[in-house]
Amino acid sequence: MDELRQRIMKEGRAKSEGGIVLVSSFINHQLDPQLMMHCGEEFARLFQDQGINKIVTIEASGIAPAIMTGYLMNLPVVFIKKKTPKTVDESWKSWVWSFTRGDETTVCIDRRFLTDKDRILFIDDFLADGHASGSVIHLCRQSGAKIVGMGFLVEKGFAQGGQFLRDHNINYHALATITRINEDNTIELADDIHF
Repeated sequence: MDELRQRIMKEGRAKSEGGIVLVSSFINHQLDPQLMMHCGEEFARLFQDQGINKIVTIEASGIAPAIMTGYLMNLPVVFIKKKTPKTVDESWKSWVWSFTRGDETTVCIDRRFLTDKDRILFIDDFLADGHASGSVIHLCRQSGAKIVGMGFLVEKGFAQGGQFLRDHNINYHALATITRINEDNTIELADDIHF
């Protein structure tokens, strides 16, 4: 998606040490609603007519593109919570390693909102090593829900997440793929959308 790639190249910053990519000015701190809507339009196009009945994301940075996609596909959006709130009586639970924070946390989803009747599309901001995706796979196995596809704003093509999803036969799309972070902290992007 050219618009997203251009924003990454113009406003994104990187740290070659640790493979960190900062897109705080338009994705995961300050948000650009128009860009999120355009990303939602692309996800809706990519995953249309696949029998999806629910969009799932994980808090917090996946919520904006998931909401836009859900709005356009006329589907409910449920987000996986980090830590179990007192308001949830019965939940499916898993664990996720946070690349950004460098720690592991428990995640949960209310059992009422993820069942064996659900065919889900998982939307998130980044695909790096696939830890969040692995948690979603684990939650869906517990509930009996089927993962129809996964969509990511940005894939770190140099990390292991893409191979992890391919090994699990997950249909996924990334709207922009970073192929390399150079020693001078410049970002290189793939020319095409990764399938």
